[in-house]
Amino acid sequence: MAVETTQAPVDLTDAQWQIADAIARQLVIDGTDVNELRKAMAYLREHLGQENAGRRFFEYLKTLVRQGNSIGHSKKTIDYYRSLDAVCDQHLSRYQSDAPGLLMLLGWAARLVRYYDKGVPTGEIAPPQVQSEREAEIQAITRANQFEIGQQLEAKIAAIKGNKVTYEILNTIRLTQKEPKLTKVKALNEGQTVMVRVDGLRDGGSIKKVKVIL
Repeated sequence: MAVETTQAPVDLTDAQWQIADAIARQLVIDGTDVNELRKAMAYLREHLGQENAGRRFFEYLKTLVRQGNSIGHSKKTIDYYRSLDAVCDQHLSRYQSDAPGLLMLLGWAARLVRYYDKGVPTGEIAPPQVQSEREAEIQAITRANQFEIGQQLEAKIAAIKGNKVTYEILNTIRLTQKEPKLTKVKALNEGQTVMVRVDGLRDGGSIKKVKVIL
């Protein structure tokens, strides 16, 4: 039976906690030595104040993979490097411009590796579906508003490309739809605020389709 983690610490969003947790789980599944993760973190910490520190960290990981056979302490070391590089590419690419945030997530992942390594067989750990912060925000707005078919909402025209119009609702939800009537599209302008009617919902209650009211 897989061990469940505690709730997210106050300094992490739920989405960030899921990212740290997923990184830790994958590293345990791969059998990656947590000390190699801590060494990589030490490199990032040392360069934290420099320009493009996050991007340099990713380049550093790829250098470790390329030169792993010559700098590794054992035959397993290159596999540790590959695991670190792959898991960071998968879950942390969006943090390349946020080195402090990157270091924070890696720090929590290292703590969780210790937690999972204490008594949870790696074969019993299934990596969770990681939810992006944007997805989490949209879900929170959906739960708070309980959208209904026919409901009217204020929306901003975020973009117009041909007959495709992107509506931004509640400053978060973006829907791009084809407007079949060209005359309707010509009546809209980017940045304009309009009223839309909810014409379709997804299974989870989020908005699937709207119709502009002119």
